[in-house]
Amino acid sequence: MIISEKSQSMTINQQDKSTSINTQMDTLIPASKISNLTQGVFVGAISDNFDERIEQKISHAEIVVDNEKVTKESSRYLPIPVITNFTDEDGKNHLQEEIEYNYRRIKDETAQIIVEELARIKNNS
Repeated sequence: MIISEKSQSMTINQQDKSTSINTQMDTLIPASKISNLTQGVFVGAISDNFDERIEQKISHAEIVVDNEKVTKESSRYLPIPVITNFTDEDGKNHLQEEIEYNYRRIKDETAQIIVEELARIKNNS
């Protein structure tokens, strides 16, 4: 997790006054630590404003899952119905062929619309 930290400074001299805002990107939590987190564990940082400071910006928590309740609930799930089946009588899946066919059809129809619109524009001139 990378966090940006903003700092504001003001410089005043006899001729001029200048204000600068700097943003510094620092690693808040190293990638190695994030990759070793267990499922359900999360870390985070909350940003604040100059006029609305938040003291506790870093959080580290774990989502506790009741496995018994999850198992009970998931046992009531219904299977997702098959709306379209691309498998023929011989067991061959034609999904990729259907995708290719639809892709070509849409491309051809789009090209035809462009031809017709260009002709319509030419005739209206």
